[in-house]
Amino acid sequence: MSVDGEPRPRSARAGARQHAVGAMTQGGDARAPRPIPAAAPPPTLPPPPVIPAPPVIPAPPVAPGLSRPAAAPPDTYRARAAHALHGWQGVHRAHSSYGDKAPWYLPSTLAADTLGAALPLTAVLDRTGQPHAAACGAAAAAAWLAVRAFRRRYTSDALGESSGLTAVLGDWLVLLGVLAVLRTAFDERADASLALAGIALAPLVAAATRTATHRHLATARRSAHAVRRVLVVGEPSAADDVVGHLAARTDHAYVVVGAVPVGGAKLACGAPVTTRLGAVAPTGPAEDAGIVLGAVREHRAELVLLLPGPRLDAERLRRLSWALHDADVPLAVVPGLVDVGVQRVQLDAPAGLTLLHIAPPIRDGAPVVLKAALDRTGAALGLLLLAPLFAVLAAAIRIGSRGPVFHRQVRYGRACVPFTMWKFRTMVADAEARRAELERSGGNENDGLMFKMRRDPRITPVGRLLRRWSLDELPQLLNVLRGEMSLVGPRPPLPDEVARYDEVARRRLAVRPGITGLWQVSGRSELSWDETLAIDLRYVDNWSPAGDVDVMARTLRAVVDGRGAY
Repeated sequence: MSVDGEPRPRSARAGARQHAVGAMTQGGDARAPRPIPAAAPPPTLPPPPVIPAPPVIPAPPVAPGLSRPAAAPPDTYRARAAHALHGWQGVHRAHSSYGDKAPWYLPSTLAADTLGAALPLTAVLDRTGQPHAAACGAAAAAAWLAVRAFRRRYTSDALGESSGLTAVLGDWLVLLGVLAVLRTAFDERADASLALAGIALAPLVAAATRTATHRHLATARRSAHAVRRVLVVGEPSAADDVVGHLAARTDHAYVVVGAVPVGGAKLACGAPVTTRLGAVAPTGPAEDAGIVLGAVREHRAELVLLLPGPRLDAERLRRLSWALHDADVPLAVVPGLVDVGVQRVQLDAPAGLTLLHIAPPIRDGAPVVLKAALDRTGAALGLLLLAPLFAVLAAAIRIGSRGPVFHRQVRYGRACVPFTMWKFRTMVADAEARRAELERSGGNENDGLMFKMRRDPRITPVGRLLRRWSLDELPQLLNVLRGEMSLVGPRPPLPDEVARYDEVARRRLAVRPGITGLWQVSGRSELSWDETLAIDLRYVDNWSPAGDVDVMARTLRAVVDGRGAY
């Protein structure tokens, strides 16, 4: 849904998350991290001075070569970094049981999973006169909790971190297997279809709870709550790229509070620097260890991010990792990959050399055939079931304004093959002729190849309603049935857009475009061109059937939310 069949506007980032700036003025109790045992011989450093007000940390520049979807405004970076730098209330402890995430995450998740599995099954079995209804409900709840606990859904690292439906469906399938074994073991004679109906609500309740905690955590992190304080160690150019990439988004837990550059080059990203590593590796490991551990104490870092490079080679990195592990300081290594899904990565270690094998994107084979079959089946069912709605919408369009019911437009699909895309008309009949006038008057609010206006005067009253609820895109089910589009995929581009594509943008055309996609659930018309391109390329490179299921589940919420639908 929300494919731009006609030009759609782009707004400024909604509200620009201005409340995040308030984190710079919020008080709280500073919580010192647990003591870090000193490496031998670590320098004795004085405690960090009490700073009355957070410093103004400059926003990082755009890191070359790194895509930045959902970019955060500079004030958000300053607020998050300054908040984390001073250890104010709400900063996540790296080793605490549940960090400083909201305390209701765990009990609410446990309660929702228990009730979502027990109550519906008990009610169904009781209403149909089946024996042991309460016992079966309790057993189902216990099995559901055990499955999700075994799959680590209740750990601090997992709570609130994802809103996807794929993981919940996987848990539910495991639950079905467990209940089948229990049913056989205890010779339970209850109707299996009734039991299946009774536990059908369990994944829905679990998914709703995951969504609630995820959205709450995302809001908290925009104010630098429940974040991990990161110290970056590496060459300045690599540090600039990584800091800029992390600072561009607020949907993750990592906030850079300091950097230890290698060598004397200037660090441009704005992260605080109090010490450096020498350009040449020292004779013994103690010198590097003392410098880095001193920076960890000074910045109260909870994670050290190591960036390999010519001056931070494998042996120097190895010795530094020994010191950090001995001091019980968590560390991670940045491999230099961007937007590569974990399902494509395989680890190997021939002759002690760590290798990351990157699988190619899925372009053919059984998964692609299955996707095409499901697309056409879903489109056929959708056209059949929605036929009455089509008739109502067609009548409303005819009554609302003069012109045809449908708007047909040439778009480009997979392998740059043109096709005619269908949608309900939402603009006046001469919309294309009036577009040139709007462009000359500076009406385009988009910063790239697409034409977008929040208050486009060409949109009819009925059309505005159709766009708000993405109903104008429903005729594209016909394109899906004909194999020109998919249910999920990138936004189908216009010919004039494709004519200005560079080599990178042309990768969007490696798969069939979709009615909905990652761009649909990430802001639609509020995204800049660079953000739209980055999101589409992430989908193209990392497509999987499970990812499509997740996008479809998130689409309904995006349509109801309505952000960027104009």
